[in-house]
Amino acid sequence: MPLLDRAEIDQAAHLLRAGRLVAFPTETVYGLGANALDAEAVARIYAVKRRPATSPLIVHVASIEMAKSLVATWPEIADRLAQKFWPGPLTLVLPKSHAGTAALGCPAGQNSAPPRTIPDIVTAGLPTVAIRMPNHPVALALIEAARIPLAAPSANRFTQLSPTTADHVRQSLGSDVDLILDGGRCTVGIESTVLSLAESRPTLLRPGGISRTELEAIIGPVADAPEVQAGAHPAPGMHPRHYSPRTTVYLVRNGKLPDQGQGIYLQHQQPPNRTNAVIHHMPQSAADYAAALYEVLHQADAGNYDWIAVDLPPSTSEWEAIQDRLKRAATK
Repeated sequence: MPLLDRAEIDQAAHLLRAGRLVAFPTETVYGLGANALDAEAVARIYAVKRRPATSPLIVHVASIEMAKSLVATWPEIADRLAQKFWPGPLTLVLPKSHAGTAALGCPAGQNSAPPRTIPDIVTAGLPTVAIRMPNHPVALALIEAARIPLAAPSANRFTQLSPTTADHVRQSLGSDVDLILDGGRCTVGIESTVLSLAESRPTLLRPGGISRTELEAIIGPVADAPEVQAGAHPAPGMHPRHYSPRTTVYLVRNGKLPDQGQGIYLQHQQPPNRTNAVIHHMPQSAADYAAALYEVLHQADAGNYDWIAVDLPPSTSEWEAIQDRLKRAATK
C-alpha cells in the first residue's frame, strides 16, 4: 500500500471542508467523497458521476458516535452489527436525524457527538440514511482529519465498473476530481453489504462484502428486498444495469461461448466449448474471486475484445454478492 503522509491527508481534508471532491480508498472500492452535510458539494458528486437523483449515497463515518449523530434512532440491533462488523464492508440504513432528534433511545452518554442533519440530496429524498465505517487506514484518517461525515459512492461514472485502484479512478473521472488519494489496491474488491434496519425486520437491500450467512449468525433471518419500483431506490446499487464494463458481458454455463467474434473467458470451473477466447482462470474461493473481479473486468475491457464471457459461480449465500454484480454487469 502506498504511504500517504500527513500533509496529503490534511490537504484532502481541507478540500472536503471547502466543498470539493476527493477520491479515496476503502477496503471495498474507491469512493468519490464530499462533505455529507453540504448539499452543494454532494450535488457535484451527482454531476461528476452523471448519477440520477433517485440513487442515494452512502455516508462514511469514522466512529459509531459519528454514526449516531446522523440518525434518529440507534437500535440495539445496530449496535450488535456495528460492534461485530465495523469498521468493515457493512452499510446500515436507519431513519435519519433531524436537528434535536439524533439517536433517540440510546443509553445515556453513548451519543457524545451533536446531532447533524443529512441533506435530502444525499438520501434521494428518503427519510433514511445509509451509513458505514470503512476498514481502511486512509479513509478513516481522512474522515477524522476533515471532522465531517463523507458522502461517497464509487468513484466512477454511473453504472460503469467500480474502481479498485487509483488508476481506475483517473481513467474514469480524470480531472473531474480535485484530488485522488492513492491507498493501493482495494482488498475486498466489491461494494459493501447494505442492510436496512428501518423495516419491521432487517432487510438485505444489496449483497456485498459481508454475507447473508454472517449477518444471520448475529441477528437471525434477514428479509429480501422487494423489486425496485419507480422513484427513489432504498439503497445504492439497485439499478438493473450496474458495475458494467463497456465490453458486452455474457453469463454462460457449461463453457458455452458466443459463436461470433473473439473474447475473453473468465473460467471458474467449466472449460470453454470452443477456442475463440483467451482464458482467464478465476479464483476458487468467493473472497478471492471478489477481490479480483473488478480488476479482471477492467483489464478485459482494455483488451478490445468483442465480448467477455463469465463462467457463473455457484448460487449459494457465499457467492450471492458476486452473482449480483455479474448479473447487473450483463444487463443490456
